[in-house]
Amino acid sequence: MDILLLIIAILCLFIGLLGAVLPLPGPPLSFVGLLTLHFTKFAQFSENLLWTLGIITLLVTILDYYVPIWGIKKFGGTKYGTWGSTLGIIIGMFFGPFGIFIGAFAGALLGELYAGSTSSAATRAAFGSFIGFMLGIVMKIVLCMVMIWYAGKGIWQYFN
Repeated sequence: MDILLLIIAILCLFIGLLGAVLPLPGPPLSFVGLLTLHFTKFAQFSENLLWTLGIITLLVTILDYYVPIWGIKKFGGTKYGTWGSTLGIIIGMFFGPFGIFIGAFAGALLGELYAGSTSSAATRAAFGSFIGFMLGIVMKIVLCMVMIWYAGKGIWQYFN
């Protein structure tokens, strides 16, 4: 049973890392992988570590929705840019991994243009959306890598 849980944990950790870039719940999946690993003989983590990573996972997951909105607003965008960026990300998912990046930018740009913004203001807001989107991805990748590091360290200590 421990071997099966180990395989599930490793899959969750690495699919979570992919989900940091792709539209999947990356950090929550990685955290489930870490928790699953904790309940095997291969690695034990302190309650403090699990609570800390759990809270950080929750915060990063929430922030992931607000950072692109912050980017749009910081660069002078409106709710049309926000909605456009969101729709662009959803549509971009169907065009491969780079589609979500292009979709976030193009959606914000089109949303702002639809709202009557000048092309320079719309481009600025779209750039803000892209910056916010990239900040969210960086946060998620770093958190997933931290969880993979703890998992690897725990497994390494078991076998040595």
